[in-house]
Amino acid sequence: MDLHYEVHGEGEPVVLVHSGAADVRDWAYITPILAKKYQVIVFDGRGCGQSPSPTVPPNYVDDLLAVLDHLNLEQATIVGHSIGGRIATDFALTYPQRVIKIVLIAPALSGFQHSEVFTKNMLDIQAASPDVDKMIEISLNNCMYRLVLASPQRKYFIDMHKFNMLKMFHWQTWESVWPQPPAIERLGELTAPTSFIIGEEDSSDLHSIAEHFQVVPNIQFVRIEDADHKPTLTHPEELSRHILEFLEDDYNRASYP
Repeated sequence: MDLHYEVHGEGEPVVLVHSGAADVRDWAYITPILAKKYQVIVFDGRGCGQSPSPTVPPNYVDDLLAVLDHLNLEQATIVGHSIGGRIATDFALTYPQRVIKIVLIAPALSGFQHSEVFTKNMLDIQAASPDVDKMIEISLNNCMYRLVLASPQRKYFIDMHKFNMLKMFHWQTWESVWPQPPAIERLGELTAPTSFIIGEEDSSDLHSIAEHFQVVPNIQFVRIEDADHKPTLTHPEELSRHILEFLEDDYNRASYP
C-alpha cells in the first residue's frame, strides 16, 4: 500500500477521507478530538500530500479499500469531506459489508450535474494553467470559501490548497475511475446509517446534493450555521460534536429543512 497514512488513538476505527486540493491537514483540528475515543485513520489521497501522484487513472474507492485492508480493518466508520464524501458514498455502495456508519461533510456526488457557475469556475481554473497563482486566485474566488478566507485559518487553508494544486502538475493523468452506475442513481440502496452535514453558507450545488440524499433510508441531516465548505477548519469543535453524537447515539431520521 503506497499511500501515506497516520493512525491516532485507540478504539473502534474511523477513517477520514479529505476534500479536494487538500491532504491530512484537512483533519488537523478534528483528529485530536475524535482520537480521544476512537482509532482515527487519516491518509493522503493519491496525488495529494505525501502520497504518490497518479500514473494511471486512479480508483479512489479501491484506494480506500486498500487502506482498510492494509490495516486489517474488517469494518470502519467512514467520514468523507467534499470529494472525500463522494468516495465514502461510492465505497459504502460498493463494499457495504466494510462500513459501520458514514458521515458525509458537504459531499460531492457521482453523477450529479453541477450548475453552470460551478462548471465555469472549474473550466476557468483549467484554462489558467500553468499559472498556478492565477489558478488559485480563481479557485478561491468562490462563495464556498468566503467564510474560511475571512477566518483565522485563512493562511493555513491557502497554504494547503496551493501545495496540492502545485502537486497536480506532477500527475500523469487527471482522469479517474468510479463505480457504475453512478451513486446518484443508487442512493436508495445505501444501507449504512448516514449523517449528512452541511454549512449553511455552502454553495447551492451542495444544498441540491442534500436534497438527493433524502432517498437514503437511514439518514440524518445537520446544518452548521455560519459555515461554508470548510467546517473542518472553521468549526472543528461543533463538527466533531456532531460526529461523536452520531457515532455514539441512536437517532431518528430527520428531513432536510
